[in-house]
Amino acid sequence: MTILITGANGNVSGAVLRSLPDSADVRVLVRDAAKAPAGHQVVVGDLDDPRSLVEAFQGVDTLWLLTAMGPQAPHASSNAVWAAKQAGVSHVVRLSAIGAGHDAPTRNGRLHALSDNELQASGLDWTVIKPAFFMQNLLGSVNGATLYGSTGEGRLSPIDVRDIGDFGAAILTDPAPHAGKTYTITGPASISLGEAAGSLEQVYGERIGYQPVGLDDAYRSMLEMGLPEWIAAVSVEYGKAYSRNWGDFTTPDFETVLGRRARTFAEFAQDHRDILRAA
Repeated sequence: MTILITGANGNVSGAVLRSLPDSADVRVLVRDAAKAPAGHQVVVGDLDDPRSLVEAFQGVDTLWLLTAMGPQAPHASSNAVWAAKQAGVSHVVRLSAIGAGHDAPTRNGRLHALSDNELQASGLDWTVIKPAFFMQNLLGSVNGATLYGSTGEGRLSPIDVRDIGDFGAAILTDPAPHAGKTYTITGPASISLGEAAGSLEQVYGERIGYQPVGLDDAYRSMLEMGLPEWIAAVSVEYGKAYSRNWGDFTTPDFETVLGRRARTFAEFAQDHRDILRAA
């Protein structure tokens, strides 16, 4: 069974690649072969260019479909689904977003709903994965003895990207039992960033406080960091939703599929102690 990984240079798809067994027949789709991750067969294609995909998808059994966040995402996903049908791909595993739906409080969630629905109506076997807030989003958020965040006092159930990789790899290597299923995967506990700061005290051996960042300030900071305006604005939409406890829930999906719990925030913090602090 041949697996094709899109978004191969990104954090999540990179985690999937690391979690796949060495025995798996894996290809990676990249725009530039010179920048492909080492150790895998490389095919060149661009999800924004449908003409580049049908040949790239030939001989693929299972597709890991991850599209870059942005207003063009439904276009890229649609191109991939169409090319998969033309190439005879049998199963598509799609990375969606937490709370994706036509009534989602973020543009990203509403756009993902369009792509989820298109895949589900495609006639292909499919699995949709909706991961919670990434723990890795907090890397660089500790400055001195303070954790900064833009989710207010809201509670959320963050998940380690490494666990998303493990979950995706498990489905890619045995997709049949997961056909037609949508999984929402969360961390094992719903926590506030104030509680996350408490976990950091055990890592750094000093008191770590939590300082909420106003959404306007967060927006300006993201622009100053060079993020595109659309990404900054949608991140603010997520911050507003999370501050209202939109993400205050956990699900059993991760443990049901993998037979173990996802990593806790404390475990993540210990593993990333050297890069959690802001430069």
